[in-house]
Amino acid sequence: MTTTSPAATNIPPRPGSLGELARIFIRIGFTAFGGPAAHIALFQDEFVKRRGWLTDQHFLDLLGATNLIPGPNSTEMAMHIGQVRAGWRGLIVAGACFILPAALLVGLLSWAYVTYNQLPAVGWLLYGIKPVIIAVIAQAIYTLGRKAAKSTFYIVLGVAIFVLALFGGVSEIPLLFGGALLALLVMNAGKWREQGARLPLAGGAVGFIVLLIASARELLANAQQTVLATAEATQVLTVAAQVPFALSELFLTFLKIGSVIYGSGYVLIAFLETEFVTRLGWLTPTQLLDAVAIGQFTPGPVFTTATFVGYTLGGVPGAALATLGIFLPAFAFVALIHPLVPRIRQSPLLSALLDGVNAAAIALMAVVTVGIARAALVDWVTVALAVAAGVLLIRYKVNSTLLIVGGGVVGVLYQLLLRGG
Repeated sequence: MTTTSPAATNIPPRPGSLGELARIFIRIGFTAFGGPAAHIALFQDEFVKRRGWLTDQHFLDLLGATNLIPGPNSTEMAMHIGQVRAGWRGLIVAGACFILPAALLVGLLSWAYVTYNQLPAVGWLLYGIKPVIIAVIAQAIYTLGRKAAKSTFYIVLGVAIFVLALFGGVSEIPLLFGGALLALLVMNAGKWREQGARLPLAGGAVGFIVLLIASARELLANAQQTVLATAEATQVLTVAAQVPFALSELFLTFLKIGSVIYGSGYVLIAFLETEFVTRLGWLTPTQLLDAVAIGQFTPGPVFTTATFVGYTLGGVPGAALATLGIFLPAFAFVALIHPLVPRIRQSPLLSALLDGVNAAAIALMAVVTVGIARAALVDWVTVALAVAAGVLLIRYKVNSTLLIVGGGVVGVLYQLLLRGG
């Protein structure tokens, strides 16, 4: 399979305006349902296929870089795209405009929750949106997967990571870093063998096995903690405050979470439970579950769950500080790593590491898609929606944002017809 030369992967597009970036990312932010995998698929469709701002390889390299740093991956991808298009100002504008719609929607829902003590029902909307999201993600996985499969080794690596994540329960971080390390060592084994350095290859294989074992132990420990937390939640309906509420403590807690968190939204739940239910005692288990629900069914970054927590605890100032705290580290991380991505790609040694991360990232996107499909394809209507969206996306090049909006409308109309019947 042919590969793209380093010089061809990072060709800068025509510089764009900040207003253009703001308009596009606000629009995407209001329609980006489905979590990080769906957001990344939307970005690939919008900025690679339709606008040509990045090549598939450059997009893949940026995706690999986001998986190596803490924070919300899809939001960090928005920042990378903004920096490619309009420099450091573009990084700030793209990131902020992708976050803003979700933060506003979550803020409004938080107000309704605090005022009326219940969450609005949005199941009808998501009924039609989720099948469309499956088609969008599948199309992106196919396109990016072809680019990531540079040799038989990377195909085998991607399949192995997919199996380990889906059936073995291995967590994301060991798979990402283990895949990167394995690719670095295997693809450079010949060079090291010529130099008589066989130890790195054996050490890399042992290190990868150790990472998998550590991940399995971590998974068992988390499962035990979840069982214990669930048992406690059934016995305790409210939690007495252990630490007096303070806006400064709220901001610093979310700043800490944003600085160290890797992985999916489920990892965020664990952090929120540890900090706000157990350590600070500011939230009850029920409030935590409601916060998670808000973050799951609103478009945009799942990390805007912090906005709900902040508003519930401290009103509008709390919502603003919580949102700023959890997202601020991502801006710093992207600003630091973005200039390094082309250098990594141009390095004969480190290029393999980036390719390993890319293969792992696509495999993990596929795992997420399987989970969404299980939850979304519940009857013949949802299956038909997914197939129709795939045909319109691939054959007729219909914009993915329009497809998501259309899926939501179809879902609502179908549910209304059922009720009318």
